[in-house]
Amino acid sequence: MAADSVEMLGRPLSHAGGLVTIRSLVSDGPFSAGEHSGRVGRTQRSSMAPDSDQSAPLSGDPTLRERYDHVRTRIARAAARAGTDPRGILLVAVTKYADPEQIRELIQLGHADFGENRVQQLLQRAAMIDEWLARHRTLPSSPWSGSGQLDLFSSLTKPVAQDAAPAQAVRWHMIGGLQRNKVKKVAEVCRLIHSVDSLRLAEEVQSIAVKRETPIDVLLQVNAAREASKGGCAPAAAIHLAEQFDTMVNVRLRGVMTMAPYSENPEDSRRTFARAREVFEEIRAAQIGGGHCTILSMGMSGDFEVAIEEGANLVRVGTALFGEKPVEEVADEKHESGQGDDDEGGV
Repeated sequence: MAADSVEMLGRPLSHAGGLVTIRSLVSDGPFSAGEHSGRVGRTQRSSMAPDSDQSAPLSGDPTLRERYDHVRTRIARAAARAGTDPRGILLVAVTKYADPEQIRELIQLGHADFGENRVQQLLQRAAMIDEWLARHRTLPSSPWSGSGQLDLFSSLTKPVAQDAAPAQAVRWHMIGGLQRNKVKKVAEVCRLIHSVDSLRLAEEVQSIAVKRETPIDVLLQVNAAREASKGGCAPAAAIHLAEQFDTMVNVRLRGVMTMAPYSENPEDSRRTFARAREVFEEIRAAQIGGGHCTILSMGMSGDFEVAIEEGANLVRVGTALFGEKPVEEVADEKHESGQGDDDEGGV
């Protein structure tokens, strides 16, 4: 992964005119996104367009590009309802059930942020994409031969232009449960760990970061739904745990992550997201993490629009981009782990 990409995500996120900015996740240009106070609450839902109008499915057998454009359009519309600049919402493409060709195609469309929830698959795919990018950069006419980072959100309200430039670097996100003995491997390829939910895990991250002499960016996973099958600390314990993270010099707390229970109705997730947002705001109000704590990661394929309305500025989307996962794999996973269908955030 390119060093400039690492520097950008590691840089403190700035404040301008009272607005939280997360542009440094993507590029160096000036940008401001709406404060979380601009979110749409449950009491405002009655004035919105019907849900069916918000996320009408694509017809036929859409291409990956069409699905990508459709997801970006849905993000823009949800941001408009929430009074938030859509350029301030980071889309992480969850590649758990994506083919390697699909990952490469998204990179060619200019997408840079990808997530995995299994360590082994994360390592394999990161190595595969690094090798592919390195090989293409050596070609004289390669679109990767330039420098700089593509502004992924400059045309979020419009379809991606036919001549969209490929992303110059890829950032991998670890979004699934993480064991302490896997932290070292994950830290070597991952830009942001979304699932740190205990003091012991944070201490292991700190230990690895000290040896690497580089801070590691993490999100505090909060079990806002209080669901037994989900990872994450209890909301009541979040402030105390965040304070402990903040004492670790090489653990950089960037924000909060949560997952809502699986439901066919996206509105069922709203209460969970609202609770996670409250925790996030409490941490920020306590000035924990300083200017770094600016990311609220919540929302997956089935409910990311509701998550944005409730303040999310990072969403994790897999199925809506890459299609439904194979039925046989779903059955195998449920048998092995007892987990549900939340393929974009947990193990």
